[in-house]
Amino acid sequence: MDDELLIAPTASIADVARREGFDENFLSQRVPLPGLAGVETVLLPYTHFSVLMRLDKRLAAVTGVGIDGEKLMDLDRSGINWRLDPRLPADQQTGERVYARNDLDRGHLVRRSSAVWGDTAAEAEQANEDTFHYTNAAPQAAKFNQGMELWLGIEDYLQQHAAQYRSRVVVFTGPIFSALDPVYRGVDIPLRFFKVAAFIHEGELAATGYVVDQTPELADIPEVPRPGAVEDLTPLGAFRTFQAPIRDIAVLTGLDLDQLVEVDRMPIAATIGAAPVGSTWRELGTVEDLDLDFDLEG
Repeated sequence: MDDELLIAPTASIADVARREGFDENFLSQRVPLPGLAGVETVLLPYTHFSVLMRLDKRLAAVTGVGIDGEKLMDLDRSGINWRLDPRLPADQQTGERVYARNDLDRGHLVRRSSAVWGDTAAEAEQANEDTFHYTNAAPQAAKFNQGMELWLGIEDYLQQHAAQYRSRVVVFTGPIFSALDPVYRGVDIPLRFFKVAAFIHEGELAATGYVVDQTPELADIPEVPRPGAVEDLTPLGAFRTFQAPIRDIAVLTGLDLDQLVEVDRMPIAATIGAAPVGSTWRELGTVEDLDLDFDLEG
């Protein structure tokens, strides 16, 4: 393998200087980016979002973005290249080497369309470009990343409501690392990902959580070591997308989600007690299964 062909372009420090990042006061109540204790992390602010990097994994622990439905813009991605973040050494992030010559995609954690808003087109375009830092990506099986209609539909649903009601939504996204994750080219390939949405409902903070699994798709990529047996990954197995108690997501990731656990709108969340992690997850077949009977408020 010719390493020179796998060196990713790197932006200059000036390109990402003075980024304000995720605004913890984006909603009418303070909602900070979840922290992670026990491992070394680095916080990287971008335009409208931030990435908390796990240096031991060379991937994000969590990303946080505020979606302003009143200021969303429709910009395309033409001419934007993926790049390393100059604020971190190259060996502390997962660059092109992991994605070259295989069926792994650079899966956006903060979606491009979610960050692309602003008071000016220049602000929105800066956010657009910022989402193409490798720090905002995680390795995903190509057919998984390209066929995530339901997973993407969750955020589409929230984004469309934000636009319709000219309101705001916060979305936290990241990998769920486990001992079953296959290691490929020195990087753990997450089998699962989570998403937690926070919003204001009837004047109060509310939140919902979701989990998706790419195990079956990874198993079809010859270059990637086979992950643990699907039956070892219950309750997902061959299923795809679940609504999950935010408590479970906190347990699986180690992230501090206590504030959002308390306002989880999943009906079971209020009575979950000591139920085993995964035992109350609800499979989603369509976006309509989200069963979110509310209008987002600003």
